[in-house]
Amino acid sequence: MLGNISHEWGRMMAAKLPRISEQWVYDVEVGQGSVQLDTATWFAWLEAPTTAHFSYPLFDPRCGYIVGFMTVRKEQRQRGGSYWVVFRRKGARVRKIYLGRSATVTHERLELIAKQLRNTAPAKGGG
Repeated sequence: MLGNISHEWGRMMAAKLPRISEQWVYDVEVGQGSVQLDTATWFAWLEAPTTAHFSYPLFDPRCGYIVGFMTVRKEQRQRGGSYWVVFRRKGARVRKIYLGRSATVTHERLELIAKQLRNTAPAKGGG
């Protein structure tokens, strides 16, 4: 029973996680529903106290589809301020990559990290 509750909670959280698609972030909390990356509105959205995380697709051009997602989270520093990090699960291990302050979270930077993660992903059907 508890496993079902945990599974349902995870699905609900995933449904609320803002997502990136083709250089737009889609978030139910945004007035118009979406924000284009690398615009003033994007950087303001990243800085907003209500923005804590989003998902970014790992699109593999070799096969033509999304092979997974990385989670991007805002973390607070002890001395104040915040910075962004990327998390990606590979098997039982979680990889953490530092992104930096909101001003450095650009489409180019996200795509560079996504490419690194795609290149280290296990082969389909492999562990």
